[in-house]
Amino acid sequence: MDLLNTLVDKGLRRETPTRAEALAVLATSDDELLDVVAAAGKVRRHWFGRRVKLNYLVNLKSGLCPEDCSYCSQRLGSKADILKYTWLKPDEASRAAAAGLAGGAKRVCLVASGRGPTDRDVDRVSDTIKAIKGQNEDVEVCACLGLLSDGQAERLREAGADAYNHNLNTSESTYGEITTTHTYADRVDTVRKAHAAGLSACSGLIAGMGETDEDLVDVVFSLRELDPDSVPVNFLIPFEGTPLAKEWNLTPQRCLRILAMVRFVCPDVEVRIAGGREVHLRTMQPLALHLANSIFLGDYLTSEGQAGKADLEMIADAGFEVEGAGEVTLPEHRAGGGCGSHAGGGACGSHDGGRGSHDDAGGGCGSHAGGGVCGTAPASVPAASADEPRPDLVAVRRRGAGTDLAPNA
Repeated sequence: MDLLNTLVDKGLRRETPTRAEALAVLATSDDELLDVVAAAGKVRRHWFGRRVKLNYLVNLKSGLCPEDCSYCSQRLGSKADILKYTWLKPDEASRAAAAGLAGGAKRVCLVASGRGPTDRDVDRVSDTIKAIKGQNEDVEVCACLGLLSDGQAERLREAGADAYNHNLNTSESTYGEITTTHTYADRVDTVRKAHAAGLSACSGLIAGMGETDEDLVDVVFSLRELDPDSVPVNFLIPFEGTPLAKEWNLTPQRCLRILAMVRFVCPDVEVRIAGGREVHLRTMQPLALHLANSIFLGDYLTSEGQAGKADLEMIADAGFEVEGAGEVTLPEHRAGGGCGSHAGGGACGSHDGGRGSHDDAGGGCGSHAGGGVCGTAPASVPAASADEPRPDLVAVRRRGAGTDLAPNA
């Protein structure tokens, strides 16, 4: 397929695809799916070989959030029967992190519900970072605490944090339909604060919330412009008791197409399969490793993942290998991290041939007007059929952080 050959060539050169090319990936048929996976897999292997980076989540504070994000089980007014607890002590969080590190994780992600941290919260998390790093010198620590105020990112960096996660989640044009208690611009501002403080920025999306293909492409192109080093791709977990509980819009095939599109748009970035992979990819998870080079090990914030041992077996059986603690994840040209690390290279987030963050037209071959260029699919191609609801696959986390039971790692 000419489209896929074009996208592979662009991915190997770190060149931005057009919006129409990205949309065409999402519009491919199931008959073309393996071709799409094979093409995106060439780009993935070029930049990351067969390595899979393992990340481990520690939910420092669960539930009780004042924000109204419709997708979230911890939201204001959520009826989801999740664990609720206040801040873990540094030693408790360090013990939880140790389980993931023992399972092969090289990054620990410290997450806390809420709009954003107070200065006291930053002190708590700083103490936790120091406790974890005191026992595991080589571990990467990523904080995810919500919207940052001035100076907080710098304080986290001084405490030893390596990265900060704050997802854009969906397109700017539809963000207000998902959340009303903060704005898309607030989220962009926090990612930029992390960049400016010297933290490795981590920002991604949630698919399956009823968005269009155009929304998905919009948010991924906006992410490219922000230039995070890692892009988590979440697939909505429709928790009972949340406004999106009935949104079952994903098939395994559509999930693979979304991951392929993200890989083509951000070829040299750590693409991470995040929440919902077990629910929506199911037995197709090994194929997704040909597209993404990073996954979460074990459980998520409020839901259970597949057994950590099964994750490790899946990676080995698919012919991949766990990335070692001493290995550098990102390609050499991104080693400096952050916005502007790609001068002259046309890399993810560069402006050469790219698209403005929110309002540029996308330009170039196959831009919106007229379509049908560079292998784009006609507008009449039907969307993938909706997945059958599988609430039986949504398991609320009852072990690990905040409980007396052993974690899944």
